Amino acid sequence: MGKKLFYRIGEACKQLDIQPYVLRYWETEFPVLSPRKSKAGQRVYSEEELQLIQRIKQLLYEEGYTIAGAKKKLEAELAGAGLPPLVLNEPEGDDGEGDDLSDGPVATPVKHPVILDTDASQQVEKLRSGLREALSQAHDILRLLV
Repeated sequence: MGKKLFYRIGEACKQLDIQPYVLRYWETEFPVLSPRKSKAGQRVYSEEELQLIQRIKQLLYEEGYTIAGAKKKLEAELAGAGLPPLVLNEPEGDDGEGDDLSDGPVATPVKHPVILDTDASQQVEKLRSGLREALSQAHDILRLLV
């Protein structure tokens, strides 16, 4: 990005082409994004944090992830190769009926998994996040109509 040790919020936003209110919102949604404060109380970002913000922007704007999906993806990326293989399992006690996707299949580590390749896993997560968001919006619309 640049050659400074720290960047104030205005400088960071200008370099990353985002608005300060967007960056402040992302700080509330992504726990890994926690800038230091200067003696004057201003947020200051390191070069590493700028790269992290750039990745968040890429996940949301270019790859089409929702906030929840981007959060999971970023956490997985930061965890690195230490992640166990993932499979889709039906949660216990679920009969497969009903429309609540929040209780849908969950990615969990198992001893003998059916391994999803990275691209398929990402596509499944994007789809699930999109469906959850659509369902939430549909519930909101129904509440307004009733």
